[in-house]
Amino acid sequence: MAYTTINKSTDHFNTVLYTGNGGTQTISGVGFQPDFNWIRNRDIVTNHLLFDAVRGASKSLRSDSTAAEGSASDEQTGYVSDGFTLGTGEDVNGNAEKIVAWNWKANGAGSSNTEGSINTGGTSANTDAGFSISTYTGNATSGATIGHGLTKAPTWMLVKKLTSGGWFVYHEFNTAAPETDELNLEVTEATQDSDNIWDDTAPTATVMSLGNNGGVNANNVAFVLYCWHDVEGFSKFGGYTGNGVADGPFIYTGFRPAFVLTKVTNAADDWSIADNKRSPFNVAGESLRPNSTAVEDSAADIDILSNGFKVRQADSHRINYLIINMISLSLIHISEPTRRTPISYAVFCLK
Repeated sequence: MAYTTINKSTDHFNTVLYTGNGGTQTISGVGFQPDFNWIRNRDIVTNHLLFDAVRGASKSLRSDSTAAEGSASDEQTGYVSDGFTLGTGEDVNGNAEKIVAWNWKANGAGSSNTEGSINTGGTSANTDAGFSISTYTGNATSGATIGHGLTKAPTWMLVKKLTSGGWFVYHEFNTAAPETDELNLEVTEATQDSDNIWDDTAPTATVMSLGNNGGVNANNVAFVLYCWHDVEGFSKFGGYTGNGVADGPFIYTGFRPAFVLTKVTNAADDWSIADNKRSPFNVAGESLRPNSTAVEDSAADIDILSNGFKVRQADSHRINYLIINMISLSLIHISEPTRRTPISYAVFCLK
């Protein structure tokens, strides 16, 4: 196992499974007060709902949609010391329905970060676990910078306009020059070449850079920014190449992954999330798609192992197309070029 400064991984990230009751309820057992949580009803066609403490615990975004931020009284209603409280909505609390919540610890509601050319409305950072949340207001100026609050350059970032707009994804292993490219969380499309998203500038240990694209930097419009970087023995962002057969590649992380997010980057296909709570035994076949309202399926099989994961799905665009390069993290994101050229997958993995 890789050396790590994280004594207990579930103090920083934890997956909780619960059953909805159709009324109101408090979900406990997270192990900390979440600052960012992602809730998905596994049994019905519905949205992925994302909440955080910087925007406010009851304000939701949908990873599968370009919709504006919502604040429905029947969704999540608040955070408590060991979890969160829910209203009566079926998306988060449908009666007798199976639901998963992925939970991250940052640092509460946070405070303004002034290290960039744009001051953040709030930045909440967990520097031990390499994760931060920020809000900012765009200025439509190329070369604008945002202080992310971490001590290392982010290797994975999500940006979403709080009015209607797409999810822009940066990951360090996307291409040879990731600062020139982006993926979108809400769609299946391959990597796009865009010089006005990240301003052709890689993030640093203090700031990330923005171009003048309205999707990440519209003038006088509010945005949210989520940043992660590798922490040895706790989180991993990387890549791998598929082989198209059931005896797929092994991806070393140095720890047993608790959450794996994947996306093929050089072809169009779904994102996929696996975790060790929905799939406590191998093969880990329970998959949810961040870009889709579809119910949970079993079309992206992996083995979750003590020091990484092994792909078990033959010739699957989502995780193992023939000759595909993939990026891996303990949240996994995958990338894939065309058939018979190297196909890459991005991976985001957490312990």
